[in-house]
Amino acid sequence: MIVTRLLPVAALLLAAALRPAPVAAQSLDLTQGGPVEVTASNGIEWRQQEQLVIARGNARAVRAGVTVTADRLVARYRPRAGQPAPSQGSEDTPMSGGEIWRLEAEGNVKIDSATDHAEGDRAIYDMDQAVLVMTGRALKLTTPQEVLTSRDSLEYWPQRRMAVARGAAHVVTQDKRQIFADTLVGYFRDQGASPAPRNAAAGAPAQGSQLERTEAFGNVEIRTPSEVVRGDRGVYLESTGMARLLGGVRITRGDNQLNGQEAIVNMRTGVARLVSTPGQRVQGLIIPQQGQEAAQPSQAQPSQGQPRPGTAR
Repeated sequence: MIVTRLLPVAALLLAAALRPAPVAAQSLDLTQGGPVEVTASNGIEWRQQEQLVIARGNARAVRAGVTVTADRLVARYRPRAGQPAPSQGSEDTPMSGGEIWRLEAEGNVKIDSATDHAEGDRAIYDMDQAVLVMTGRALKLTTPQEVLTSRDSLEYWPQRRMAVARGAAHVVTQDKRQIFADTLVGYFRDQGASPAPRNAAAGAPAQGSQLERTEAFGNVEIRTPSEVVRGDRGVYLESTGMARLLGGVRITRGDNQLNGQEAIVNMRTGVARLVSTPGQRVQGLIIPQQGQEAAQPSQAQPSQGQPRPGTAR
């Protein structure tokens, strides 16, 4: 028989600490030790034998400066090593002597720290694997410098300082350049703790996540103000603003196109160039500017009138 208890208050402090991690707190990291405060407008349900807590209606979980909000939150917990589970009829809190190992969020999910923001329809935070996986529509991870979006899933690995966007992935970099690919893997710098900004919890990194390197796989496309560069895979370094594309590379500027196997793109200056590789030929299609003659005053007197601007004679 499963005992279900509806807690009489709409707030619950899951007081048992998670296993402490040896690394400093990350921007959207829920794996660090400390209590989790859960609130909900439609009540909180504790299912003892299933070892889960369900919060419904504007549900919110707050821990170490990170806030998760959703229509519904499910916290799955278990006894810590050497600690028995709360017995039926016990007055202990649901988390007495236990630890959360999985947090599930459904509906209008938003995850926020002092600087970073993630959103989607659904989210699962696996504490054992230290990974957040978001699915659904309009997936987005926003940092002070970049915006990462995807169609199929968005993963965030705080202890690895890594994010993975799958399906129509897109990142807008700090210098407002854009990278598209089937899959994007972003690696963030390990920002040191700074004095907390207003409304930030103590110890939260004030600078948030800062992208250091982006790896792109499948149908890679980089857009600069003057060119579009495509390839099979690539890597972008934020510190230098340089990107390298490999495999089936095409550089397109207007009607002109260069083809090769490798390209170097300076995303800050917008300059892209092909790199010759042993045994590979570089090909190009160069189309002269049309309309230049028509744009200049004609020296001869036309017998049938001037051509239309922008067309060749």
